[in-house]
Amino acid sequence: MQIGDACPSFELYNQSGELIKSSAFLGKQKTVIFFYPKDETPGCTKEACTFRDKYEDFLELECQVIGISSDSVDSHAQFANRFGFKFTLLADPEKTVRKAFQVPGNLFGLLPGRVTYIVDSMGIIRGIFNSQLNPAGHVQEALKIVSQI
Repeated sequence: MQIGDACPSFELYNQSGELIKSSAFLGKQKTVIFFYPKDETPGCTKEACTFRDKYEDFLELECQVIGISSDSVDSHAQFANRFGFKFTLLADPEKTVRKAFQVPGNLFGLLPGRVTYIVDSMGIIRGIFNSQLNPAGHVQEALKIVSQI
């Protein structure tokens, strides 16, 4: 995926077990989609908690936030409840959406990548931030791009 590409369509279950269809928001609302390796790990917890702490800033910019990993719905439910996330976490156990977004792996493909996509209200990718080692940077970069689109 590159800046300027149309965001892929997808359907995944959220932390409440509800099927979320991207057609409900793609092309209608600004969206930040962050792919992360695993619930409850230090870097992923830092990233998700930073999104939590800045969530109201995204809402003020009329932007929703969605996190995606290959963890289960139950794992997402525990993760969201433990840290008070108000944004959506989607379970991608088959990694089909990760593949559709062409999220690269890290450490010779052993770890799933940590990449954030910023999508405008027309469904076009306007920003991509890829950094395994700077989890909080994903939020800063997303806010910067969302405020410009």
